[in-house]
Amino acid sequence: MTNLVVDIGNSSVKASFVIGTTLEEVIRFEGEDVASFIATITENRKPKVIAISSVRKLNQNFLISVEKLCDKLIIVDRETELQIINNYRTPLTLGTDRLMAAYGAISLFPGKNCIIFDFGTALTIDFVNKKNEFTGGNISLGMRSRFKALNDYTEQLPLVDTPKNFVSPGGSTREAIESGIILGLIFEIEGYIKANPEHIYIFTGGDAIYFAEKLKSSIFVVYNLVLMGLARVAEYYAKS
Repeated sequence: MTNLVVDIGNSSVKASFVIGTTLEEVIRFEGEDVASFIATITENRKPKVIAISSVRKLNQNFLISVEKLCDKLIIVDRETELQIINNYRTPLTLGTDRLMAAYGAISLFPGKNCIIFDFGTALTIDFVNKKNEFTGGNISLGMRSRFKALNDYTEQLPLVDTPKNFVSPGGSTREAIESGIILGLIFEIEGYIKANPEHIYIFTGGDAIYFAEKLKSSIFVVYNLVLMGLARVAEYYAKS
């Protein structure tokens, strides 16, 4: 039984066929026509369930197109039946990517307290406890968003790319931006770790390994945590 899981983010899309909850090769897409992308990858392999998490609004034409490609289409939202308790005070505002990352975390580390650091356009820091409860989290700017913000909102500061290495204190404006933003993020992350020493720390998202390599704490890097959560959703609905 093959399912397809799709994580539609702000800047890219990731998809993977899954058997049970095991992901196959992850396929990336950075265009706008996500429905055509899904149609292309399912052309020779029809999934039983397609489970989608999206931070973008999905219109009716998209839903009609994708629904034809599978036996059952699941767009994860607040009505989706999950084996996780959502204690967010405003559940309607909780991004499904954050919820699916939490779902993936409890699948990997059942009965454990976890903090999930998702490094993307935004840096989200989310908490799940050993009782499978999503207890909330925080949202901050991601690294590239910080670089861009400095350039957008000042007259003189250049747009800086992510450096492989950085020096502190910076000996030039470019080095000062690099070290200021990267060290700011490192100190931010270390603050969460210091305040929650008994938790498991999970890094996911595009910059996960970049920051994991710069910290001394024991960290689990899981690139496709949202897809793992979606795989669990797809498996459940394939059996129902």
